[in-house]
Amino acid sequence: MSTDPLTDRLRALEDIEAIRSLKARYFHCCDRKNPEGMRDCFVPGNARIDYGPVGVFDHRDQLVDLFERLGCHDHIVEMHHGSNPQIEILGEHSARGVWSLYFQRIDTRDHTLTQLGGWYEDVYVKEDSRWRIAQTRCVIDSSLVLSLADPAARVLVAGRPTTPMPQPGDPA
Repeated sequence: MSTDPLTDRLRALEDIEAIRSLKARYFHCCDRKNPEGMRDCFVPGNARIDYGPVGVFDHRDQLVDLFERLGCHDHIVEMHHGSNPQIEILGEHSARGVWSLYFQRIDTRDHTLTQLGGWYEDVYVKEDSRWRIAQTRCVIDSSLVLSLADPAARVLVAGRPTTPMPQPGDPA
């Protein structure tokens, strides 16, 4: 930090905005099936990525591999909405944040609609003047999975998840 309080405040605001843009880029890359862009949102090397029932990963490449296998298909339409960011700058090169999450996934092959609500808890680091996600934890506290295969939608799962979320191809 500098000795000028105004400079420090401006830097903090710029860093918070850069972190908002980073998270928006992550959501956009997920929704647009852009694995390379998604990978670039995380630190190279070891990262702590805890997505609960989806999996826990020690490296960004593990998450990207799963994303490519499960999400990067024409029959999968995902929409990630992050809101209510609470970003705290901890130092010149570190920050943390909490984001509300609303997620929707349409699977046109399995005729299902999944909606999740929860939050992200993130740790960010700044390397080479660039913010990236070093740690993230996604906590899901509400879920709804609907079958759209019949003329009338049918609830498959609703409420707070206590077991892994159904995956494509799992029996209903």
